[in-house]
Amino acid sequence: MTDADELAAARTHVENIEPSDDEQIRLQRQILDFIDAHADALHRSCLIGHLTGSAIVVDPSRPATLLIHHAKLERWLQPGGHADGEGDLANVALREAEEETGLMGLRVVSPAIDIDIHEIPERGDEPAHLHLDLRFLVLAEAGSEPARDEVETLDARWVGSDDPDGLITSDEMVRLVNKGLAAAQSHA
Repeated sequence: MTDADELAAARTHVENIEPSDDEQIRLQRQILDFIDAHADALHRSCLIGHLTGSAIVVDPSRPATLLIHHAKLERWLQPGGHADGEGDLANVALREAEEETGLMGLRVVSPAIDIDIHEIPERGDEPAHLHLDLRFLVLAEAGSEPARDEVETLDARWVGSDDPDGLITSDEMVRLVNKGLAAAQSHA
């Protein structure tokens, strides 16, 4: 596929999302406008920002989602990462979930269930930039336990909305965990 074909595939993923509220509608429009303005939106060479895919990994046999302690950002987050030219953002989310958690037998559900745009801080030679993120529900096999990628991931844990370990430190992450758990109920 050409870069234009890949970007068209990414655009389709964004268009297929059914936004749950006005904020999600606004973010969807912002990402579509970004795609229209940046032919390299799938590549890290687009220094202002680029498209990413994230996985809200849920094991339907337990009320929990899998979070990773991201090595570079030093925060608990959902698995995810750069498209690196790939327009199938559902596949990007699946690939990143497998790499960062070591889980196999994962199944990605499309369309994405959430959209987010967040800034990544400057690090070394890399300027601050935006991640325009599509978040997909990814279902794990019952009883799955992570075998994390120790380069990118410091730790990985199943976390419920009650979060007894206090790993979820933002309202945004609480919202995302709850959204993933609710979406998993309809796919169990």
